[in-house]
Amino acid sequence: MSDHASKAFPVSWDQFHRDCRALAWRLSAAGPFDALVAITRGGLVPAAIVARELGIRTIETVCIASYHDYETQGGLQVLKGVSDAVLNLGDGAKVLVIDDLVDTGKTAKEVRDMLPNAHFATIYAKPLGRPLVDTYVTEVSQDTWIYFPWDMGLAFQEPLATGQRG
Repeated sequence: MSDHASKAFPVSWDQFHRDCRALAWRLSAAGPFDALVAITRGGLVPAAIVARELGIRTIETVCIASYHDYETQGGLQVLKGVSDAVLNLGDGAKVLVIDDLVDTGKTAKEVRDMLPNAHFATIYAKPLGRPLVDTYVTEVSQDTWIYFPWDMGLAFQEPLATGQRG
């Protein structure tokens, strides 16, 4: 792990699914929502689960690149904005924005500028970005690096006792 994060937080598919359903349960009181906007790519999986749980059928994406090397957050690049169909829903108050994580808040601020009245929800939140999110499930420290299940694969792990044989 690089110096940018001193704590690892690996998340399994099972845990991520449970966390997404917990987010949907929290959001059920804030709705109903006319549309859901997933921030790609990290928001795609939680958006699918939340949309299913809440019965949301209008699903849009906003495509923003920020982690260019999977280790450090770089400058933001908006690859695709929100569609006119979603922007024309009124003031955006019935639009739900979903991402996997709010870290520094740069991506969240960019999307907030596009949809200022939308309800912004993430699975995980770090302290710098937390003020930009309306609903989240788990807060982690700023120096924690979250390993999402789609970023990991199964691999053999040496037993701890292996290095202790004499």
